[in-house]
Amino acid sequence: MSSASQGLIVIGENINTTRKIRATSPNIVQEDGKVGYAYTGLDGARRLLDITDVFPEDPAELKTARIPHIGQAVRKQDLDYLSWAILSQERAGATIIDLCVDELSVYPEERHDYMRWMVKTAQSLSDVSFSIDSSDPQTIMAGLEVYDHAKGRPAINSVSLEAGRDVLVQLGKDEDCTVFANGSGRSGMPQDAAERIANLSGCMEMMDKVGLPMGDRYLDPLVFPIGAGPDFGNHYLDAVRGLREKFPEVHIFGGLSNVSFGLPRRKLLNHTFITLGILAGCDAIMIDPLMNPPKDFIEFKLAAEVMTAHDEYAMRYLKYVRAQKA
Repeated sequence: MSSASQGLIVIGENINTTRKIRATSPNIVQEDGKVGYAYTGLDGARRLLDITDVFPEDPAELKTARIPHIGQAVRKQDLDYLSWAILSQERAGATIIDLCVDELSVYPEERHDYMRWMVKTAQSLSDVSFSIDSSDPQTIMAGLEVYDHAKGRPAINSVSLEAGRDVLVQLGKDEDCTVFANGSGRSGMPQDAAERIANLSGCMEMMDKVGLPMGDRYLDPLVFPIGAGPDFGNHYLDAVRGLREKFPEVHIFGGLSNVSFGLPRRKLLNHTFITLGILAGCDAIMIDPLMNPPKDFIEFKLAAEVMTAHDEYAMRYLKYVRAQKA
């Protein structure tokens, strides 16, 4: 039975230091001589993330400025904010949460220290699995050095055909990780569905060589913003279909909310594209689970499998419904 018919894996994308909010957001307030980002903590109390030192002093910059709130919370070691950011994703349904600190420093040793701190902190706050995400393999290795396997299996994000990233395949096997592979090629980003499938087939060959179990492989054909190219959505969806047919037992996912960058009503666009991804063959989704609640997609996938005979006699669907009633 294909992994695509065994449930929907939700990967939370929100602990990434690239994430920013508009400086004009109504949640940004000035109190007691400081600037803060106001949010409601898990206990229901109003809280503030101090962003004074990254808020623009020149009013002319406000319209275009973006505040790196996750990066600020990591720099400030604000455990209240990070706890909220991690646990709110877990409560929404994420079972894996991605950790990326790349934007905090261009200096490798500083970046490694940030990742070590982030992994230890995240694991102290939640028992979900965490994926260690970096463009630098050494930063991923630094995170794995301190990862407590007793609390859950780590994921590596990600291997690819790019030079120097092949070492992560063997590392994933040695460290008992799930391994994410992305569809970039040896010389750049894929141009269409065929290149995505070819590149990820090459990653599968690397995983075959080290004997990585099929269930530990996650293939990401790469989602590009639809506003930058009208065919980018079809490139991804066609690649998912092709990969699902070629590799029925692997997990297929993608950063699906990337599709809506730069366009209005992102929640609507994301919801539509996530649904299309599931129909194409995704059995995992990497999303903002607060913007697009995973329950909608979990239930859609279960119902769709009943209607398409992938869940014969509705056994998984009935089990889910009974569990919800209980």
